[in-house]
Amino acid sequence: MSNKYRALGLMSGTSLDGLDIAQCNFIFSNEKWQYNIERAKTFSYSNIWKNKLTTAENLSGIDFMMLNNEYGRLLGDYCNKFMLDSSESIDFIASHGHTIFHQPEIGLTTQIGNGAFIASQTGITTICDFRTLDVALGGQGAPLVPIGDIFLFSDYNYCLNLGGFSNISFENSYGRIAFDICPVNIVINYLVAERNLLLDYNGNLARSGNINTNLLEELNSLPFYKLTGPKSLGKEWVMANIVPVVNKYSISLEDKLRTYYLHITYQIASVVNRDKNYKMLITGGGANNLFLMELFRELLHVQCVVPEKDIVDFKEAVVFAFLGVLRFRNEVNCLHSVTGAKTDSCGGVVYKMDTPLTRLQVD
Repeated sequence: MSNKYRALGLMSGTSLDGLDIAQCNFIFSNEKWQYNIERAKTFSYSNIWKNKLTTAENLSGIDFMMLNNEYGRLLGDYCNKFMLDSSESIDFIASHGHTIFHQPEIGLTTQIGNGAFIASQTGITTICDFRTLDVALGGQGAPLVPIGDIFLFSDYNYCLNLGGFSNISFENSYGRIAFDICPVNIVINYLVAERNLLLDYNGNLARSGNINTNLLEELNSLPFYKLTGPKSLGKEWVMANIVPVVNKYSISLEDKLRTYYLHITYQIASVVNRDKNYKMLITGGGANNLFLMELFRELLHVQCVVPEKDIVDFKEAVVFAFLGVLRFRNEVNCLHSVTGAKTDSCGGVVYKMDTPLTRLQVD
């Protein structure tokens, strides 16, 4: 079995920032995994695709399946464009897809982006659908990144990702655990959309606002935050629990944002402030938010480490490439201690291309 792999990791998050592609090398040597990011890029979605992904949950069954195929072709086209100036051989593509439904309590999780169409567009073996097996085993199907935290980022006590949602991974007396903490960019982006903005750049709007204690208390009292054990969040939960709360307050956008930023900080503090002087790796789009990072450093006891930009922006794409490596090797890539499933598992559907095809011409 080979101990060296070159893979593309594909990640599309709920905040609709675009598709992250990371080309990574992985080497297993001296009982340890090493990696490097050869190059990485984000392909921004067009407004048409943003609308398609936002409204996909309302489609009929046949239209939804057609979108699944169409989005797979789009991912394949992005991969071809990414590889256009490279002659390097890629062993496989590992794609997270884009989450449309995530309700593991009823056994449902769906990430679109048909891997067969990615493989057919690129001529490269493609691995996708990493979450479904874990959900079928009674797990949350999320988060999946902790296996990468164990093997690739073991220098940190906590690994925190700030994307559409915040999720954290760390060791306790029972082994590795991880869970979603609270929504982050999915709510911030929802709020700033009223001014036709895509994001709160550097947290400048929130910085100029004031805290509304009633809103803060109502957000912090949501029942989800009292749950213990494996737990995960999805868009459906945000629309049912967060959006109605923030919308009922007749206060300025700046005040809503300032209050929500503090809510994020409080929820993360409730997890990590039990251990002082620990190191926490912070990645994801939220790590680029200067005001949010200021709040963290002011209110969290742990040492907050924001790494180099490629790790901040592409860590999840890197880890999904690594999940593909483990699937390729038929090794565990999903931990039941994290998700609550009956057992560890090796998730991912493989669309194998034995003979590389001539890549399609890219305009």
